[in-house]
Amino acid sequence: MKQFYKSKSLLRLSFLFAVLFSVLSVFNSCKDDDDEDEFTDHIVKLEARIITNGPQSPPVGSPTGNFKTVVTQIGTAPSTTFNPTGITWSTGDIFVNSSQSQLNLAANAVLPYADSELIVNIWVDGEIVKTKKAVGVGEKNVSTFYSFLEL
Repeated sequence: MKQFYKSKSLLRLSFLFAVLFSVLSVFNSCKDDDDEDEFTDHIVKLEARIITNGPQSPPVGSPTGNFKTVVTQIGTAPSTTFNPTGITWSTGDIFVNSSQSQLNLAANAVLPYADSELIVNIWVDGEIVKTKKAVGVGEKNVSTFYSFLEL
């Protein structure tokens, strides 16, 4: 009878260790999955500006330059804005997940003076990560891109 009691106790102990091992394995595997966030959110701003470096004190009504088109693409979603007003265009702050992979920005404008500038900037988390500019008079085009894979 003692032999039967020992084998029953040993069986219970073995079962307890198997359950405990299983529970620990599940907790460890879940913990590893949570620690590895592959993609993160970023605050992104796309901006285009016209800087007219004309005469020191230009007469009232002097040309300031004007945008013809601004094209943006975040991931696979393109957007085109025709004839935006003013000399500064911006998307404002938008949240973009790094899974979108790439940001594209292009602008086309008519500049009034030989030293006027068309500048495009891509801001990520409050810092300019890409900038490009075109200088001159007449119609100018400039474009740039940023990939989150470069981080």
